Amino acid sequence: MAEAEAGKKVERALVVTAHPDDVDFGAGGTIALWTDAGIEVTYCIITDGDAGGHDPVVRRQDIPAIRRAEQTAAAKEVGVTDLVWLGYPDGAIEVTMALRWELTRVIRTVRPQRVMCQWPERNWRSIFASHPDHLAAGEATLCAVYPDSRNPFAFGDRPEAASLAPHVVDEVWLMSTAIPDTFVDVTYVFDRKLAALRCHKSQLNPAQGDPSGFLREWLGAQAAAGGLPEGRLAEAFLVRNTAERP
Repeated sequence: MAEAEAGKKVERALVVTAHPDDVDFGAGGTIALWTDAGIEVTYCIITDGDAGGHDPVVRRQDIPAIRRAEQTAAAKEVGVTDLVWLGYPDGAIEVTMALRWELTRVIRTVRPQRVMCQWPERNWRSIFASHPDHLAAGEATLCAVYPDSRNPFAFGDRPEAASLAPHVVDEVWLMSTAIPDTFVDVTYVFDRKLAALRCHKSQLNPAQGDPSGFLREWLGAQAAAGGLPEGRLAEAFLVRNTAERP
């Protein structure tokens, strides 16, 4: 698929990531296109990113509130105002039944037709795309998509489960995959993606310079891989139908 039609037959989308800023790096432009198309997008961030940052002067206990505020501001840049925080420790995400329940609860509450999450397999082309938290977040989300959220008998030991009707997610979009099949042209919303990333001031080390050059190079390479014209910028995903058996 050379380029996805943002917003086709979708009213609600849920994006699940391990940390604040993950969605802005991996899919900020695509999210901007979705919200522009009228899709209601919810972010679910599993941790507060409390192990992040680069400034030793900032007290560690202050980091969670800082990062929540940064992600909230970044989300607004691409049209998202609904954020769900699960509060797990940064650097310690595991695929537990407790996490699968939390994600199932969010899916059954939001009832999205589309779920975006992180790639659950190690990407040998980029070690930076294979943070253990990212892998675990992706796997737990996919478990929640299938079979958990659609199974009326899952989590029957949890009182809240009885009040949340099962829900079938129609499709999943996976970020940071080594085998993308969908390339979204984000050329005209690149400035909004960049604005969202710049909201994460605690994570942007001034010594590394402005991220715009790196982003243009990276997104340009993805556009070329997707067969888009020269000069275009793209975000890449693997997209799969999860509503029906093939």
